[in-house]
Order: sequence, then structure tokens, then C-alpha cells
Amino acid sequence: MPLPASYTPNYFSMEDILATQERTPCKILQTIPNMGHLNSSSVEKDLQPGTSHEFPLWLVSEISFSRQPLVQPDLPKIYKEAYREILKADACAVDLHKFNLYFYELGANIKHFDRKEEVHETLLHTFRTRFRQLMDLADNSISDPSVQLKLDTLERRIFNDAYKARIKMNTWLVDSNVALEAANMVVNHKKRKRINVEELL
Repeated sequence: MPLPASYTPNYFSMEDILATQERTPCKILQTIPNMGHLNSSSVEKDLQPGTSHEFPLWLVSEISFSRQPLVQPDLPKIYKEAYREILKADACAVDLHKFNLYFYELGANIKHFDRKEEVHETLLHTFRTRFRQLMDLADNSISDPSVQLKLDTLERRIFNDAYKARIKMNTWLVDSNVALEAANMVVNHKKRKRINVEELL
């Protein structure tokens, strides 16, 4: 049974669990008691307001959207402007595997921290730009197998599905003894076109 996939918090999704383990930079807004040991550079017992610390995304989502948020989250560096500009320039040349194994899954969670919605636009642009290359790769995977190493988890899953579908289609075309026939709509269209030509003559 395949692992469930998700782009919203899903308790049973392994990808969601792994993606939300990503550490997210935050600014402390209120005193967090008895958590000073999380900051190795401080001897304070508590985490003090104004200091910065990284928390896993699953925790940040809970403590930053309450009525009295404890932290103000920032974007991980791979979603900041410098990296967004790289993706806008040529998304197909980027090694998303090095950016993050769960680039899209993580981004779908991180985008809620971005009021300008630039992360959302970057995710859409990146996926649309790379999708055609992904389909070409599925059709010609033997030509450059190293390209697969640049895909994130979502893209690899799409590639594997597309590759398997192509293999099944090729097998069917080779092994099938059923003659291919044009659809009735195509046949009727050709007949009408022939009649129109004869009338002109």
C-alpha cells in the first residue's frame, strides 16, 4: 500500500511528517518559560522576547497563529528572495533535491507565513516550468538518467508514474493485435470536408 500524500496537515502522511520536521527561523515574541536550554549561546532559564531561534515547522504552526502568538516565523532561506529569483530565472536548471527533499510539500506549509504570497507564486511557477521537462524525462529517461537526481520527492513520484504509464502504453502497442481505428467524430469530419471540396470543384 503506497504511503498517503498530502498538501495539508495530515497525521497519517509520512511526507507531511518529514516535511514539517524542517527547522524554521523565528523571532521570540513572549517569554517562553523553562526553554532557555534550547539556546546554547544563552545561560537564561527562559527564552526571552526579541531573541531568535529555530523550531520545527509543525510546532511553529501551532504557536504562531494563536491569539497571543509566542513567535513570529520567518521564511527558510530556500524560499527567500535570492532563491526565488534563481527559480524565476531558470527553474529547470535548479537542483531541487539539494534545495529540499520536500520542496513543494514544505513550501505549501511555509506559504502561510508569507503575506505577500510570493512563495505561492514561486511554487506554481517552478512546477509549471519543470513539468514539461519532467514529462520529456519520462519519455527519454535513458538519455540522461542523472537528471532524476535533481528532482524533489513530488517530482520523482510524478516521474515514476509517467514512466510506468509509458512502458504500459508501449507494451500495449507492441503486443496488442487489435487494429487501431479512427474515432467516428474524425471519420465524419473527413467526410464533411470531402463533400465541401467536391462542391467547390
